[in-house]
Amino acid sequence: MKRLFFLGVFFSFVALYFYGAMTWNFATGERAGWVQKFSKKGWICKTWEGEMAMVTMPGAVPEKFTFTVWDDDVAQQVNGHVGKRVSLHYEEKVGLPTSCFGETRHYVTRVTLVDDIPLVPGVIIHQGPGVAPVAPVVPAPSPAPSALPGAPTAPGESAPAPAAAPSVPAAPR
Repeated sequence: MKRLFFLGVFFSFVALYFYGAMTWNFATGERAGWVQKFSKKGWICKTWEGEMAMVTMPGAVPEKFTFTVWDDDVAQQVNGHVGKRVSLHYEEKVGLPTSCFGETRHYVTRVTLVDDIPLVPGVIIHQGPGVAPVAPVVPAPSPAPSALPGAPTAPGESAPAPAAAPSVPAAPR
């Protein structure tokens, strides 16, 4: 009878531990980037595992964010946005044993498509449907009017003569 009581207490603690680990979040947050890998993995317990490239500045080496998705509806949303810039809302869970719960500690619960990509202040790339990314056109500064040959001058002044091209001696052979 005593053995059965201790066995019941042990399983109650194990169940309480799993309940706490599944419902308590160590951290929550959002990360934005491009989903580059997403697949359903596992020998017995199949979970959706993904990898997202996060770029902080254009030309910088991307940081990789690995994540797990439990919900099939969220997995379909992620699958629909592979290759596009998205924002993933995640919950970080600590203390879940085995890989049956997923290969990572980050569990994605929501996906949002990011339409505009701010590169630098004033430069935005639009990712809407059918819109090609366009870089802004910045006009080159024009030279001062007096530096242009044949430019009008003030009354009484003659137009400056065009500068002759400097002669370059031929290189010896």
